[in-house]
Amino acid sequence: MILPTKHIRPDRALLGVGADILAGLAKPTTVSGLWDRLRRRRTASNAYAVLDYRWFVLALDLLYVIGAIEFERGVIRKDSR
Repeated sequence: MILPTKHIRPDRALLGVGADILAGLAKPTTVSGLWDRLRRRRTASNAYAVLDYRWFVLALDLLYVIGAIEFERGVIRKDSR
């Protein structure tokens, strides 16, 4: 689930989704703005699997736990450390 396996493609694994989230987080944004941006980018490219909102939230949780993102006052940003 977190890492790709023979049954979970890299674009479905939480680390792969997290990498997509970080790539789309050039400036601080809201959760809904980040979700819309990621969903548009994934639907524009047929190479990516369709992403469920719950999977997106799990990837956000993972990024927060490992210290890659910060959440303050409704805005998500990359960790400044």
